[in-house]
Amino acid sequence: MSTSHRLRILSLEDDPNDTELIQASLETEGIDCVVTRVDTQAAFSASLEQGGIDLILADYKLPSFDGLSALKLATSISPEVPFLFVSGTLGEEVAIEALKIGATDYVLKTRLSRLAPSVLRALREADGRAERKRTEKALSRSETFLAEAQRLSRTGSFGWNIRTREVFWSAETYRVFECEPGTTPSVELVVERTHPEDRERLQHVFEHASETGDFDIEHRLISDDGSIKHVRVVARVIRGDEPEDLQIVGAVTDVTEAKRAQEALRRSEGYLADAQRLTRTGSWAYDVATRRGIHWSQENFRLLGFDPKEGVPPHGKFFQRIHPDDHENYSNAFESAITHQQPDLDLEYRVVLPNGETRYVHSVGHPVFDNSGNFSEYIGTAMDVTEQHNARAALETAFQEIQTLKDQLYKENIALREEIVQTSMFEEIVGESPALRAVLARVTKVAPADSTVLITGETGTGKELIARAIHKRSQRSARAFVSVNCAAIPASLISSELFGHEKGAFTGAMQRRLGRFELAEGGTLFLDEIGELPPETQIALLRVLQEREFERVGGSKVIRANVRVIAATNRDLQGLIDAGTFRGDLYYRFNVFPIEMPSLRQRREDIPLLVEYFIDRYSAKTGKKIRSIEKSTLDRLRQYAWPGNIRELQNVVERSVILGESETFTVDGSWLSGEVDQPDRAGPTLLKIPPSQEKRAIEAALAEAHGRVSGPSGAAARLGIPPSTLDSKIKTLNINKHRFTTN
Repeated sequence: MSTSHRLRILSLEDDPNDTELIQASLETEGIDCVVTRVDTQAAFSASLEQGGIDLILADYKLPSFDGLSALKLATSISPEVPFLFVSGTLGEEVAIEALKIGATDYVLKTRLSRLAPSVLRALREADGRAERKRTEKALSRSETFLAEAQRLSRTGSFGWNIRTREVFWSAETYRVFECEPGTTPSVELVVERTHPEDRERLQHVFEHASETGDFDIEHRLISDDGSIKHVRVVARVIRGDEPEDLQIVGAVTDVTEAKRAQEALRRSEGYLADAQRLTRTGSWAYDVATRRGIHWSQENFRLLGFDPKEGVPPHGKFFQRIHPDDHENYSNAFESAITHQQPDLDLEYRVVLPNGETRYVHSVGHPVFDNSGNFSEYIGTAMDVTEQHNARAALETAFQEIQTLKDQLYKENIALREEIVQTSMFEEIVGESPALRAVLARVTKVAPADSTVLITGETGTGKELIARAIHKRSQRSARAFVSVNCAAIPASLISSELFGHEKGAFTGAMQRRLGRFELAEGGTLFLDEIGELPPETQIALLRVLQEREFERVGGSKVIRANVRVIAATNRDLQGLIDAGTFRGDLYYRFNVFPIEMPSLRQRREDIPLLVEYFIDRYSAKTGKKIRSIEKSTLDRLRQYAWPGNIRELQNVVERSVILGESETFTVDGSWLSGEVDQPDRAGPTLLKIPPSQEKRAIEAALAEAHGRVSGPSGAAARLGIPPSTLDSKIKTLNINKHRFTTN
């Protein structure tokens, strides 16, 4: 990265304070820069036209302009300048689309600590691209000159290391041997391509090249279509410092045309006519100077529907027989071949015969040069490929039908491919406590009833596991089980996630997307953390539960929904209703059949069974043998309050198995130094705070917790809500939690 001048940054930002914060953040990291802020499209475009910009930092949303439009404008005017998004909210789909269009990176305003590394990386990559571009341009120019010279002379070059048997081919050599550029060249490949009658002679030359020195040989090649190509190989042996260090460099020239002209003189006209009739392939010759055909074989007359007695028709008369829709392509290709003296002419077109029959013709031509080396005529073949075309059309029709069926199958199974298979915290429901048996009894009763179920309980108690158990025992078990964590999806995207959206419904909606209700059609939709649903989504969800229908975002078509809904939350929904953040009518729609998941404190008798289960599970994974459990450890596990419930117990056991060195299972006492055998405590909760005061309360809790969200002393614990819920509210309220962090 160049450091000879101050970094010139163009900031597309409507908030001057954010621009100052960005500059201060960069200068704190030792980046000497001057930041120019613009907030309109006109000012942004003018700055790009003026030039002198090293870096562009752009917000995603502005009052009269958006980040993607700015990115496209910058890409067209100053494509070499790195472009980074610095935004408060940037959805995953929008971020991916921005990177595809040309953005270098994106940084959230809530994580400005990533800005300096992203800027430095972007500048290094820009310098690297510029240097590579200069180097590649110089190399490309040199290679172009050599490739053009070889193409004009139809002569390829090669190199052969006799000791290592490594072979190098130029691009023209690949063309001569009719091999794909990615093919690995070798002596064996050359021999394989060589005509069987010439192989022994060629192998003898290769085997004795180190002894005989330079060689000059002609031999034949067999193309994939069975045609013969004649080549002349001229090579020289170069000896290195060591006796065994021998290199052979040479040139291979396609001399097929000269050989073909000689063989044509000896070819039997009758034999050729029979061969053409059997293959339905005619031959022709065209004089470049007179612009007239000078030879057609009998099969060519039959194929194109002309009378041989009238002789070769003028080119204009033949052109009239070509299908009108193919006139332009034929004329352009034929004229280009003649004008630019292309080595090969390859055309496919249709001809309409006097009786109305349409035939498909594949014509291949090769140039012929006179003794002075002047391009004089084309000779070639015309093949009737009507049957092949019809067969190909039939295959394409069949493929379209298969594709249609494939699309239908994709739609029916998209939930299975899109939904990441979520493994529950354990494969079986482990426990024999009365509290757990009561829950399972309710699962057994409600599973076949198809009623809406509301599962409540603390985090980590296995609410999704119970939801899956209900689905597996229901009449919908053969269809999809689709899970949605409402707290993990930004509020602006939750409606699109649940109900889908049409193309163009909002910025970044590049195509239609099916929502979770459509993916779960006929099956079960599990809505976790429903207490985090925004008000507008609650209204749309209420309609689905009441009327069993919805509309995609940006669409007007009513879609019927045959889906069983199971909801879950670890929050006090009644408290949310009192606070005005959750609809009471939606609560009663969810609360048709409530199931309260007991905390681990309420089923302590299950702790030994769970511990044994997890020990067996993780000892098998780690290859350890644990034969007993220390009694004091088991007592400590029974006494611990388990605020994280079964998920916390699982983590403690897994950690202990990994760190354990003996066959007796123990747990570090410091891991369980929190609450011990205490009843649930009622403390201050964010649910009791009016929405208008939420931001102030969260900032105060973050200040007391020094910016920490989770943990016993974190802001979430102080506010009485899960850390995931607090993270979601921090993002929604645009709170910068990092400013409360103390070093």
